[in-house]
Amino acid sequence: MERRLGSARRAEEVLERGLQSIPLSMDLWIHYISFLQSTLDPALPETAQRIRGAFEAAVAAAGMDFRSDKLWESYVEWERERGDLRAVTAIYDRLLSMPTQLYSHHWEKYGKTPGMHREDPGKTSGIEDLDQEKIRELVISMRQQIYAQNEAEVSKRWNFEDGIKRPYFHVKPLERAQLRNWREYLDFEVAAGSHERSIVLFERCLIACALYEEFWVKYTRYLESRTVPGARSVFQRACGFHLPRKPNIHLLWAAFEEKQGNVEEARRILRCFEAAVPGLAMVRLRRVSLERRHGRVAEAEALLLEAMRANEGLPLGSFYAVKLARQVCKVQKNLGKARKVLVEALEKDPDNARLHANLLEMEFGADVGQNEGNTMSCFERALRSPLPDEAKLVFSQRRVEFLEDFGSSIHSLLKAYDEHQKILKAHAARKRSAPKSGPRFDPSSPRFYPNSRIFSPSVLPLFVPLSPLLIPTLLPFTRICTFLPSFLPFSPPNVSLLPPNFCPPHFPLPIPPFPPNSSSFSPQISPLSPPQLGRTR
Repeated sequence: MERRLGSARRAEEVLERGLQSIPLSMDLWIHYISFLQSTLDPALPETAQRIRGAFEAAVAAAGMDFRSDKLWESYVEWERERGDLRAVTAIYDRLLSMPTQLYSHHWEKYGKTPGMHREDPGKTSGIEDLDQEKIRELVISMRQQIYAQNEAEVSKRWNFEDGIKRPYFHVKPLERAQLRNWREYLDFEVAAGSHERSIVLFERCLIACALYEEFWVKYTRYLESRTVPGARSVFQRACGFHLPRKPNIHLLWAAFEEKQGNVEEARRILRCFEAAVPGLAMVRLRRVSLERRHGRVAEAEALLLEAMRANEGLPLGSFYAVKLARQVCKVQKNLGKARKVLVEALEKDPDNARLHANLLEMEFGADVGQNEGNTMSCFERALRSPLPDEAKLVFSQRRVEFLEDFGSSIHSLLKAYDEHQKILKAHAARKRSAPKSGPRFDPSSPRFYPNSRIFSPSVLPLFVPLSPLLIPTLLPFTRICTFLPSFLPFSPPNVSLLPPNFCPPHFPLPIPPFPPNSSSFSPQISPLSPPQLGRTR
């Protein structure tokens, strides 16, 4: 359009901007050089120098592309038309060592090039009297070994190149075989050790796979150990143009800048992305951890408090309340303030088992001798709350366990045990009256037998650390498979609360035997969906 309007300079600027954006486009380079040839005055001495400079820039940017034959042939043809056979031979010297798709075609044309020679006095002084044909044969024989090595390199890459069915960009997703081929090709080229060739292949890959985050991440990790400005440039391209709403690449960019000491830039990246894509818990938590790592505890607390208030009444608000309480308790060493955060959250969300569990864990993390009253208050609050009966049953048995292990009053222990028996019987009665829907767990699992491991990392909540409260050792007749089902990301299995016909020693009350097939032997624990902590687009 600019050319039709008579502005050759603006048309050239448009082409140059296009080449900066897509330096591997052979067609764009050839079109740019053709534009220069048609607009520059051939009579001027600087015209040939400028066109040759454009060709050199083209082969430097895209000459290592496996499918760059058209560009090389244009360069050779232009020098041949000018009659500069030395330049033609010099171009072939570079091309013959370049693994390209038409490598054998270039070798054939090189052998047919008339008058080709090489200025090398040390190798040609003894053959000055030979005719031109013998000179050509000598030059070809000198390059035969280079051609053989190049042929071996082409054969290593041929299957990978043959597997690339769509080298251009399209909004349609690529097939799995295509993606696997790109992964394996990149791994091969990186292992081969040629940095320049690896860069070209990464750039080729990101044309076809521009919407795939994994290849941008792979590229930045490759560059990070070699050139920090190059890795930063790739992050800017990925986050600024191709993947503006992908959280992982933005989090990696922020971590990269923080690693380089650019903390303010890391803050800006996270803040801008959260403004563009609000509601992602992972981004808010990364902002919190960034401030905490650099000693800005007040700013970290303010971010969590802001997120908690913005999601008040939602499961996500309770999630942020747990995070804030842990931050205050573990970082600021303020147990009272952390307790207040969770108690206020429980007033707004009383049936959230996650809040009850974390409050209990926090209280138990203090001195159990001095903090027995607060711990018992947690149990009482959970048992009075509108939690599901299955959750209350687990809290009740946890209370008995706590009093047996650390309680200071036998009266409290006996009272808790009596209440636990009532809850257990009521649960068994409800289960008998409920319609049977089939077993929901595998009773043959070793997890449900007395001598098995009561806990395993696969069934523990991810954010509750291990503690003596979670690993019962002094009360062998109680069996707990999971802390509470409502805050697990999976459906917990049923557990046997009491082994049949088993009475533990040194316990003040006899335990009524349960028949193995009794419905009270293994209560059903229904899974509850965890809150959605974030969303991606």
